[in-house]
Amino acid sequence: MSSASRIVAVLGPTNTGKTHYAIERMLGHRTGVIGLPLRLLAREVYDRIVAARGPSVVALVTGEERIVPPRAQYWVCTVEAMPEGMGADFVAVDEIQLCADPERGHVFTDRLLRARGLHETLFLGSDTMRGPIAALVPGVQFMRRERMSQLVYTGSKKISRMPGRSAIVGFSVENVYAIAELIRRQKGGAAVVMGALSPRTRNAQVALYQNGDVDYLVATDAIGMGLNLDIDHVAFSALSKFDGRRMRPLQPNELAQIAGRAGRGMSNGTFGVTGEVRPLDEEVAQAIMEHRFTPLKKLNWRNAALQFGSIDWLIQSLEMSPQDDHLIRAREADDLSVLKTLGQIAEVRARASDGRSVRLLWDVCRIPDFRGISHAEHAGLLEVIFNHLHQSGAIPDDFIARQIKRIDRTDGDIDTLSKRLAYIRTWTYVAQRKGWLRDETHWREETRAVEDRVSDALHERLTQRFVDRRTSVLLRRLKQKEALLAEVNDKGEVTVEGEFVGRLEGFRFSPDKSAAAGAEAKTVKSAALQALAPHFHLRADRFYNAPDTEIDFTDQGGLMWGEYAVGKLVAGSDPLKPRIEVFVDDVAGPEVAQKVERRLQHFIDRKIAALFEPLLNLQRDETLTGLARGFAFRLVEALGILPRANVAQDVKSLDQEARGALRKHGIRFGQFTIFMPLLLKPAPTRLRLLLWSLAQGLDEFPSAPPPGLVTLPVALDVPEGYDTMCGYRNAGERAIRIDMLERLADLLRGQDSRTGFEATPDMLSITGMTLEQFALLMEGLGYRAEKGERVKAKPVVAVAAAAEPVAEASPEGAEAAAEGEAAPVAEAEPVAEAPEVAAQPEVVAEPAEAVAEPAAEAAEAVSDEAAAPEAGAEVPEMEVFYTFTWARSAPRGRQGQGQGRGGNKSAAGAKPAGKPRSGDKPRGKKPQGGKPKGERAPQGGKTFSAHPPKREKPIDPDNPFAAALMGLKTGK
Repeated sequence: MSSASRIVAVLGPTNTGKTHYAIERMLGHRTGVIGLPLRLLAREVYDRIVAARGPSVVALVTGEERIVPPRAQYWVCTVEAMPEGMGADFVAVDEIQLCADPERGHVFTDRLLRARGLHETLFLGSDTMRGPIAALVPGVQFMRRERMSQLVYTGSKKISRMPGRSAIVGFSVENVYAIAELIRRQKGGAAVVMGALSPRTRNAQVALYQNGDVDYLVATDAIGMGLNLDIDHVAFSALSKFDGRRMRPLQPNELAQIAGRAGRGMSNGTFGVTGEVRPLDEEVAQAIMEHRFTPLKKLNWRNAALQFGSIDWLIQSLEMSPQDDHLIRAREADDLSVLKTLGQIAEVRARASDGRSVRLLWDVCRIPDFRGISHAEHAGLLEVIFNHLHQSGAIPDDFIARQIKRIDRTDGDIDTLSKRLAYIRTWTYVAQRKGWLRDETHWREETRAVEDRVSDALHERLTQRFVDRRTSVLLRRLKQKEALLAEVNDKGEVTVEGEFVGRLEGFRFSPDKSAAAGAEAKTVKSAALQALAPHFHLRADRFYNAPDTEIDFTDQGGLMWGEYAVGKLVAGSDPLKPRIEVFVDDVAGPEVAQKVERRLQHFIDRKIAALFEPLLNLQRDETLTGLARGFAFRLVEALGILPRANVAQDVKSLDQEARGALRKHGIRFGQFTIFMPLLLKPAPTRLRLLLWSLAQGLDEFPSAPPPGLVTLPVALDVPEGYDTMCGYRNAGERAIRIDMLERLADLLRGQDSRTGFEATPDMLSITGMTLEQFALLMEGLGYRAEKGERVKAKPVVAVAAAAEPVAEASPEGAEAAAEGEAAPVAEAEPVAEAPEVAAQPEVVAEPAEAVAEPAAEAAEAVSDEAAAPEAGAEVPEMEVFYTFTWARSAPRGRQGQGQGRGGNKSAAGAKPAGKPRSGDKPRGKKPQGGKPKGERAPQGGKTFSAHPPKREKPIDPDNPFAAALMGLKTGK
């Protein structure tokens, strides 16, 4: 063979520049054809040649794309689409080792045997093809090219520790998507490359990787077929693949083809495994690094000399066995399988009755199954296409228009768009066939436009799902070592280089939770904080000059600036002097932290000074001496509230002068509590509870009760002393506010707690309780409450004289109720027992025994006379009442608690004279009435005993003559 028509096999491992060498050789000739294994690679080579020679002389022919200028000199094709019989000066076939591929091998073998250039033919591939090529191609020359960089095996690595510029290889769509999703969460994002993508989508995804928007590429084995990318490391997520019929392990030479994508040019590369894949055997890894693989012995072959006399002849010629020992018959491909299926359909067999029709049927059967739904679905579609072509000579425009219209949509997720892209590829392939459509140019442009729209939408969805653009942008700028530009809007939203990265909450940066995780996320956060440094200083200046109205504290000790937490209170050496712990990111610097701390300290100091002014004045009063100064210290230490029982002896030791000096500061010496009324307001109470919680070292601070309540349920699971700090005293199941308790004590002081008394309207009004609730409260305070029932007394208006005592009591009750509702707290100094007994309005219960029976007889006589017309008289209305008596001795440590100004003991606080008397009635029975024995008669106006007469028949209040009978008893 002369040098003008030489055949050269350029063999060697990956990254040896074989494809680049072939392009240079082709451009050295007037015309040339180069066949490539993938549509994606064909597009890449086409773009390179167009850049060198211009689009007017370069053609691109693939199954789904056809760009053929009128003066085309150089043809870039997929191997299946290589034109035959052109007589080009140069012909090259890349990845010739695919002759051994079970699915497509027969096509590459056909090109090896029959594709020749007039002057030069190149076969590019692996060293494993040396034997078959030498045996099948006479006169072939061999050229060995060495790898330009080293390839090193690094073992197994987790994806979280995967280095940048890595490609992770999967062998299914699901696996690729899962890995890309994981990388997005941990690394910021990944580009996705698969053979099923259109060139437009693939190029857009590759651009993300090549431009540095993402540092990771997740791909199928499509990247092993000559795609030239800047990859430093290749990691296998699986070592087996589905070859269309079964799962099979990848051979070492197949692994090497993919691993060889790492280390392009003069840069060394590495490869390994990831995920749950077991590490490669040492022998396999070593073979890949040294490029030593088992030579190929057999190549897949299918007869190219087809017989189109009939369907059966065509099938028979396709199934013919090779005559050469280096060739084996290829397994049944999809096109042959569809041919057999359609050949069994009577209508199709009837139409394919001559050579032209059989050739047309075979061309239709060669339409790839891009959709991949099922063999039957694919065969059914091809039957429809063949029938249209045979009957009309072309596919009807309305038919293909309907098919394309259904696909021409850009909504949906990745899977939906991927299916549409597969469907449009079918019609793109059909549109490229010459003579199949009446307006070929229109439908080629239409299918190409739809494919581009769907491809762009798919690229957008892939990027949205698998790329965290914020993280990728920041990482790229960090690599470029450029200063990052950060902006913060009035809502605290932080954008760096135009990408939202999180929020500035006070003086702490909170990264967006949807951003990446792992080391890259930490890097991005660090970069964002550095970019925010100037904003921290500006914000600190604004905070320092902010008024106190913009700052507040929470019940848990947090310090808020608007809606953001900027610090918290911590316990100091003095309960009234808490310290500040600021919430400021370290990157803001100590100057910002100190400025925030000073401003918060000023705020809390002023807040304490304003709300606790009486207490601080007491603390600073230098005129107090001796016991008064000591007592003042204890009150300050207790934050303005002291249970009297705890300081009973100290109070007893204070003389009148000392008490007077303390009263000047607003201190009230109550029967139950020593307190400062101004500190019972809601604001001081909330702050006092917070300072007390800090001093106690509590982990969780209890909240202050709602303001304005006189009583409330006793809080459970709270620290001891909580009720006192809230300004309440626990009494049974409810707690009562200490100032209202002292007002109640003033009323109780005038009652006889030994013989018993009933609740007055004043008492109920002060507490805001029902009679039953008041009874429980009194039991909590140490009283015994005896329940009874009696006929409800009605107001008497018939006799004015008898009604006078009743009328006098009502205004007093109203005044007492009004006082109970008033906010100011009356001083409650314990004094000697008052002789007055509060009158109960509208209650007639005369204690005089002498007139009880005559009155009853008179009532019966009058009742008998009136009984005739009053036969249906109502049943008397009953009422419940409680009699309260002191039930316990003063608790230990509370003796002297009732000492007042004059040294007398109050009735409520004095030590009772022994146990309850045996004559007391148990609960539920009528208590005995009458005046207490040994007591002097009350002074002043008329009073009424709370007890009914002893065993005497009472006057029926419903009797119309009741007033007259009561007048008789009183002698009026």
